[in-house]
Amino acid sequence: MDTIKKILGIVWILMALFAGYYLLQEQSIPKFKTGKTEDLIPAIIYTFILLPIIVGGLGIFGWYSLKGEYAEENM
Repeated sequence: MDTIKKILGIVWILMALFAGYYLLQEQSIPKFKTGKTEDLIPAIIYTFILLPIIVGGLGIFGWYSLKGEYAEENM
């Protein structure tokens, strides 16, 4: 079971990287490029609020899982 948790830690880290890439490339940057006020506010929210929360949360969870913090002997 611990091996599965470590493998899933890698999956969570990869999901964090993919989520960060998607949020920047597909959501934030196109809205910044339009220059409209109604697009600028969501772009700022995506970039400076949601991006660190999503990527940080998924990445830290994956890192702890990869390090073995959720191993059976720690419980």
